[in-house]
Amino acid sequence: MPRLSQAEIRNNAITFVHEWKDESRERAESQTFWNEFLSIFGIKRRQVAVFEKAVKKNNQNTGAIDLFWKGVLLVEHKSLGKSFDKASSQVFEYLENLPENDLPELVLISDFARVHLFDLETNEGIEFALEELPEKIHLLGSGRKRYVDHNYCN
Repeated sequence: MPRLSQAEIRNNAITFVHEWKDESRERAESQTFWNEFLSIFGIKRRQVAVFEKAVKKNNQNTGAIDLFWKGVLLVEHKSLGKSFDKASSQVFEYLENLPENDLPELVLISDFARVHLFDLETNEGIEFALEELPEKIHLLGSGRKRYVDHNYCN
């Protein structure tokens, strides 16, 4: 995988925002959204992450993580305007039930228009509008395994 410059990543993020700014339908578009999100960084999702990763819930039922990249990223996606509180509860229940060596560094929750980024290593979170992604893209990099570090992806 060729390594992209920060300028290329930022330009890809600008294009991504323009293409997705009016979407709202989780079931219809969320998987394409995340495939294209990872392509911002030059990453092919099928090489690193899976959709609908099965995980036990606290009630012993099985839930499904919307997008999971072992050790790196957990994504929960909601339809536009849905509560992030419910999504956060789901995420933390999934985290409680993942093996320790599978735990990701980052959690992303999105409803297309908003993104909540939570860094599990620093316990810091930030929420921003999708339109702000190009200015916030640096928050998704520079970690030990973050996906802008293409050495990790190879």
